[in-house]
Amino acid sequence: MLVGTTGTGKTTCSKILGRALKDLHDDGSKDPMHKPVNIATLNPKSVTMGQLYGESNIMTGEWKEGLISDLVKKALEKTGDQKEWIIFDGPVDALWIENMNTVLDDNKTLCLMNGKRIKLPPTLTMMFEVNDLAVASPATVSRCGMVYLEPVHLGWQPLITHWKLIMLERE
Repeated sequence: MLVGTTGTGKTTCSKILGRALKDLHDDGSKDPMHKPVNIATLNPKSVTMGQLYGESNIMTGEWKEGLISDLVKKALEKTGDQKEWIIFDGPVDALWIENMNTVLDDNKTLCLMNGKRIKLPPTLTMMFEVNDLAVASPATVSRCGMVYLEPVHLGWQPLITHWKLIMLERE
């Protein structure tokens, strides 16, 4: 989990790490951890629990895949020399994060409401970009590594530099 307020560089950190792993791979590193990274980002609070994990239609009984199960299945289909990261960028909510506990423990299994269980491949990593851990349970926190980012360490120079780059791209 990358924990810090908005503007502390959480997204930048994950992008730089992904780019560094790709560059190390491209430079010929034989370390199995050094591989290109494909990043899928979603805000879990922007959709319903059914849209996030999947749900059954009450009238027909048909199962409709959720965003998470769809992203995990797509990661399972890929057979290249690449890592897959799913980044949950948004506030931690006790409801949706507790459903991730089986994914975060040693089983690394996504359990869906239709009874299906999807074993995550070793190339898939779940990451979280959150403001705080106010509603995260101790069980969830203990399953994740934490990186705390504070605005005091960033300063104002990177914000101005980034703003300048954006303005130059617009010209």
